[in-house]
Formats: sequence, C-alpha cells, structure tokens
Amino acid sequence: MFPMPLPRPRAFSGIQPTADSLHLGNYLGALKQWVELQEDYDCVYSVVDLHALTVGPSPAELRQRVRATAAQFLAAGVDPARSVLFIQSEVSEHAQLTWLLNCLTGFGEAGRMTQFKDKSSRLGEKAVTVGLFDYPVLMAADILLYDAQVVPVGEDQRQHLELSRTLAARLNSRFGPGTAVVPEPVIVKATAKIFDLQDPGAKMSKTGHPSGIIELLDDPKTIAKRIKTAVTDSGSEITWDPSVKPGVANLLTIYSALTDQPVEAIVQRYQGKLYGHLKVDLAEVVVESLRPFRERTALYLDDPGQLDQILDQGAERARGIAATVYGRIAGCFGLGRAGQ
Repeated sequence: MFPMPLPRPRAFSGIQPTADSLHLGNYLGALKQWVELQEDYDCVYSVVDLHALTVGPSPAELRQRVRATAAQFLAAGVDPARSVLFIQSEVSEHAQLTWLLNCLTGFGEAGRMTQFKDKSSRLGEKAVTVGLFDYPVLMAADILLYDAQVVPVGEDQRQHLELSRTLAARLNSRFGPGTAVVPEPVIVKATAKIFDLQDPGAKMSKTGHPSGIIELLDDPKTIAKRIKTAVTDSGSEITWDPSVKPGVANLLTIYSALTDQPVEAIVQRYQGKLYGHLKVDLAEVVVESLRPFRERTALYLDDPGQLDQILDQGAERARGIAATVYGRIAGCFGLGRAGQ
C-alpha cells in the first residue's frame, strides 16, 4: 500500500482588472512567481473585479478587462488543472465575509493604511469612496476565505497582508483557535521588482508615466521604443549600482529576469559598451520574450467558449472552498439558524 500524499499548503493571490493589458511589472513581479508556486502549493488565483470598482470603470470596460486579465493569467502559465482560477464577484462570500470583518476592524486601524492615505491625499476628500477606505478589509476577506497559508505579495502590499493576519488572529482570539488561518507572506524577490522606465524611483504601475510602462499586449514596435527611450543615468559605464544608477539597474533587472542570467554576467558582457547597446539588445529580449505570451493570450480571447468554461469551473471550485470557510466563521458570529 502506498502512503497517502500529505496535503499541500494553500496560496492565494489576485490582480485587479483595471487596464486592457497587464504590464511587465505584473508579469515579473507576480505572475512568474504564481506559476512557480503551483509546484509546491494548492493555488487559488482571482481576477479581483470587486477591487477594480474603486477606480470607477464603465461596465463594458470592466467586463472586457476581466476577460483579458483572466486570459493573461492563463497565457503566463496558470494551469486550471492545478490551480483554481476564478472571478472574484462570482463568489458572493467575498462580500459577505468582508462585512463580518468590517465589524472587527477599527476605524482608525483601517484609516492608517498607507495606500489609502496616499490615494486620498492625492484624490481629495470628495473623490474618496468608502470602497477605497474598505479595500484592505475586502483584501483580508479574499485571503481568509480560502484558509490561505501563504500569500505572494509585493512590499507595497505587505501592510494590507498584516491587516489580514491581525484580523485572523482576532477571530481566533474571540472565537477560539482554528476559526481562521493566519496567512504568511511570500515577499516577491527584489530581483523581480520592476521600476518605471521614465521614473526609476517609482515602481512600474498603471498609474505611472504613460511611457514608463511596458504593457504585455503592446505591439513589438511600442515595446522596443519604450525600452530605447528609457531614462538612464549620468556617465556611460554599465554597472550595477541601484542607488547611483537606478535607470541602468532597472534595465539590467529586466534583462536578468527575462533571461535567467545573473546581473553580474550581463554587466561583464557590456564592459566597454554604451547604454545604447544595452537598450537595443534588451528591446529585442523583451519583444521576443513576450511574443509567445501575446499569442497565447490571443488564443484564449479568440475562443470565448473555452475561456468561459475554465472560469465557470474555477468559480465552482472556489465556491466549494469559500462556502465552507464562510459558514464556519459566520456561525461563530451567531449567523444562521441553529441546527442548519
């Protein structure tokens, strides 16, 4: 008789569908790691469309972007046979658990979230919604709803994960051990952190400089142009020094992440060459690395029936997990009639 395999720990993560295309920072900083996590974890990955409502997309935009984002997850290597892939709003327990967690979260505690403070100061009080304020609590519900033991996060999301950990511990303290799983962070490796091509002091982001972002579905000419016009630094020597030469360091990081070559080896290869040589070669590396990704994405978008089937099956599997966990936590609050 063969021994039964031990259950694998569960990982959860999600990305907002707030643009028609994901960008290189999403791919190198998140999606590649998601694919690798499938080897050792039971992974649950979501297109978190409820979060995207905080930026006020039109209904048509949101529906299109949800599908495009899901197709890009699959194109990157998320395997629906090994991972649960679903759309957040199709599992109603996300909103239900958020309300329960709202009733455990202090107003000041939520108000101290750095991203909320930054966005609210930038947008102004009239433009800030309760949804934006409550965003971290919904994120905590996303994670706790699947008993996720690990969450791959960037450094900028670590504070939100800490709130998830705090709320899980609070549930366990109030209702007893085992009420919620306290998640642990898996911080994205520094080598995969990609910065804005026009402002290498800021991470690559959909809200950054229009020419500082490489969208995964951009045409090759646009990608090459953005690499070739990327901001570099004073001097001409190609060296690895993020504090002195952040622009060059960012280009070297992208080169290393896409080719799996050590930065030191790349620097050595470009000794005596100019920034322009690095940019020309890197443009080709990025274009060719993303070509199969774009082709796979197009295949999924051109076959809506197959994409719908994958998402339908993912939602069904997600609901199976979410209903069990939500029922356990909701019962602790006294919700549901006795004997049900």
